[in-house]
Amino acid sequence: MKNSSAFVFAIVVVALITSVTAEDGPPNFVFINADDLTFRDLSVYGGQAHTPNFERLAAEGMQFSRCFQTAPMCSPTRHNIYTGLYPVKSGAYPNHTFAKEGTKSIAHYLKPLGYRVALSGKKHISPVEVFPFEYSGKGNNPDMEVIDKLMAESVIADSPFCLFACSNEPHTPWNLGDASKYPSEKVTLPDYLLDTPETREGFSKYLAEITYYDSQVGQILDLLEKHGLAENTLVLLTSEQGNSMPFAKWTLYDSGLQTAMIGRWPGKIAAGSKSDAMIEYVDVVPTFVEAAGGKPSAVLDGRSFLSVLKGEAEKHKNEVYGIMTTKGIIAGSDTFGIRSVRDDRFKLIVNLTPEIQFTNACSEKSPEFLSWKREAESGNEKAADYVKRYYWRPAVELYDIQADPLEWTNLADKPEHAETIAALRGKLDAWMKDQGDLGQETEEKALERQGRSGKKKKKKGKGKKAKKAA
Repeated sequence: MKNSSAFVFAIVVVALITSVTAEDGPPNFVFINADDLTFRDLSVYGGQAHTPNFERLAAEGMQFSRCFQTAPMCSPTRHNIYTGLYPVKSGAYPNHTFAKEGTKSIAHYLKPLGYRVALSGKKHISPVEVFPFEYSGKGNNPDMEVIDKLMAESVIADSPFCLFACSNEPHTPWNLGDASKYPSEKVTLPDYLLDTPETREGFSKYLAEITYYDSQVGQILDLLEKHGLAENTLVLLTSEQGNSMPFAKWTLYDSGLQTAMIGRWPGKIAAGSKSDAMIEYVDVVPTFVEAAGGKPSAVLDGRSFLSVLKGEAEKHKNEVYGIMTTKGIIAGSDTFGIRSVRDDRFKLIVNLTPEIQFTNACSEKSPEFLSWKREAESGNEKAADYVKRYYWRPAVELYDIQADPLEWTNLADKPEHAETIAALRGKLDAWMKDQGDLGQETEEKALERQGRSGKKKKKKGKGKKAKKAA
């Protein structure tokens, strides 16, 4: 009887130790991001794209209403996330770019803490010395078999991992998903898009591909459940920069810079919670490092928002910043640099060369914008206004984000906003100085920061047109 009681007691003690270890051990990290997805178009953010897995995660975690990236293009965005540095400081500010020699990334910070750090899917980063990840992926999408294996090995080894699952959806061409669920004649176009048959058709296919991306999210969440890892894994789910239609990607409007962000960590993040704290992609690295038990490096531009995730803080940043470089991009102006700063209410945008026409792949190649130009040429005054707005930008733009969230009414010429412009311009100038950003001089040197990533890989599909890594 005595031995039996001792045996039961021993089992209870072991169970308690196992429970405490599982709870207090270092968490896993899973960061899932899309490619060219405007946050407004997700159902969980009030959009039309059916995204049940976004909704599932939001119900189980925290949804951010104000998360931002710094550059509205693929490559700078990814460098921004992984290094915790703003684009000019890391050197990765144009598209198809590479980081400065000696730059450190999340892999350098987490590996000494015992983590495996993996990236599955779209890369668009360079050089490999700065990003020593375990790479995998079928084309430009996450490899679910490799992710499954990573999780299984993590369980067996009882060691933590950090996974970046990087989708290539819904980057053009929009050829995945079921567009019949979004009939072009029934979709509701955002007010900043001109209503043409081409715009409707493109928007329909784009929404379908968002839903396809959402299915990838579901597969990854299911794998966490399969391996019993969901409870001790911090998941961050995002949408990346805006889509490649006009007034989103390649611009510093919120449709280009703002991103979806949902975080789940059972027991640490309150289920169904929401936050309007202003956070940035540059804050991801220090957040992961702190959550892993480390001390974020002082060289990082980002700041951990772990206290916000845990519900211990309601605010994080007072301003967020943006940079856009057209030099070196497909059909881009040579050169048209843009900088921005946004606070709780106002967005200030400074166009460095307003005398130059603003162009990119959207304005010169997309079926949607080309249809706008045809409408403008045929005498459609609204179309002419939209085309002019896109091609020609004033030196200064100021928007009241609260009253005008789509940033359509420029207040820069209103005398009553002179003080607001001066205050925001002072903050923007200070940020640029801290980053070593010399404005137009930095823009002119953009090509020096390109071309090191080697051959671009195209997405392979069964009978599908390959997607460009743009």
